[in-house]
Amino acid sequence: KLEGLKTIAVTTNGINLTRLLPRLKEAGLNAINISLDTLVPAKFEFIVRRKGTNLSSKATVCLLYMQVNCVVMRGFNEDEVLDFVDFTKDLPLDVRFIEYMPFDGKYCCFEFLFNRS
Repeated sequence: KLEGLKTIAVTTNGINLTRLLPRLKEAGLNAINISLDTLVPAKFEFIVRRKGTNLSSKATVCLLYMQVNCVVMRGFNEDEVLDFVDFTKDLPLDVRFIEYMPFDGKYCCFEFLFNRS
């Protein structure tokens, strides 16, 4: 731990969180952002290109601060907004709905932005 450093945070999709959390906390981790765009396992696996979510671990609740970032996308997960509210209402965390930022490698997908209806 470094003197004067108040927050050590990480952003993750949660895939390896259960396995890595004890060591991260030991290293001083006290805040976490979880990128979670869907509560539907099949959609989550499609997004992260891996099997399983590993987000059911209750170990994450013991962190000082936890937040969930959800990118709402038309035609993919906009029907889950109320499910996210219900999922997080009794948990000690914040959920933020954030804007989709189209990006393909190192170039922004401008055609997507300009053709939006």
